[in-house]
Amino acid sequence: MPWRTLLNRRDRLPANPDLAEGFSTLLQQLGTVIPFELAVLGGRSMATPGLAFLVGYQAALRMLWPSAPMSLGALCATEQRSLRPADMQTRLSGLRLSGRKDFVTAGDAAEWLLVSARSEEPGADPRLSLAVIYLDEPGVRVEKLAPIPLMPDISHGRLFLDNALCELLAGDGWDAYVKPFRTLEDVYVLSAMTAWLYGVGQDSAWPQTLQLRLLGLLAGCAEASRQPPTGAAGHVVLGGLFAQFEGLKAELDAALAQGPSHWAQMWRRDQAVMELAAGARSKRLAKALAQTSVL
Repeated sequence: MPWRTLLNRRDRLPANPDLAEGFSTLLQQLGTVIPFELAVLGGRSMATPGLAFLVGYQAALRMLWPSAPMSLGALCATEQRSLRPADMQTRLSGLRLSGRKDFVTAGDAAEWLLVSARSEEPGADPRLSLAVIYLDEPGVRVEKLAPIPLMPDISHGRLFLDNALCELLAGDGWDAYVKPFRTLEDVYVLSAMTAWLYGVGQDSAWPQTLQLRLLGLLAGCAEASRQPPTGAAGHVVLGGLFAQFEGLKAELDAALAQGPSHWAQMWRRDQAVMELAAGARSKRLAKALAQTSVL
């Protein structure tokens, strides 16, 4: 991570209602970057917490699929609010997909989608494969959902697949993709949101000690990004980073309250996104602690 670049960065891109165009502009500005740099430098450059979240999400996707195109994408796994393979009804037959995914982040703006689908033989235990589809292919339709109060500037969609042609990624869909993505998303969204807050702190002249603690948290995120997403040690490190982030809340709220009101309003509206996966994260941490016996 080129820390000097972050420390000297002061520019912020204006919010673009066209999420795909806004992300393309960011990539052109950043040039060639690794996913962690995309999350941090991109998160720092965003106009809203929602857009910073989206950048972190895109960085996590690129850790999951390093060959991802230079455009907006999404992972499509959830069906009926469940990620369990046994609950999924989307099916793979040859190189054709049929089914439905209920909640796709920025799905209507994405160019490509990673879709988990059942692929076991009849009567066998549920097995997932992960496929790539493109939104301009026949049999692919995304229905844009109504905005929700949390991060209203980030759209969501419902995906419908009718015998849509796809490409398959190597490896088990659950073990190699869906399961580790939950950890990757935690790492890179935390990185992007912390970078966004650090940028607000720079622009608002927050106390130096708070800015330094945010930088320290980002340094910890850099280390977490180097850990395997399925390893117990990485989950313990990530648990420590979220505890550190939680410990900054009161100081962040106080600093935001003393600065420009629009930053505080956006953070009050969107900060709950950091709690959405808290339950699953807590379970992973408890399991990792039991395996490592470090605390």
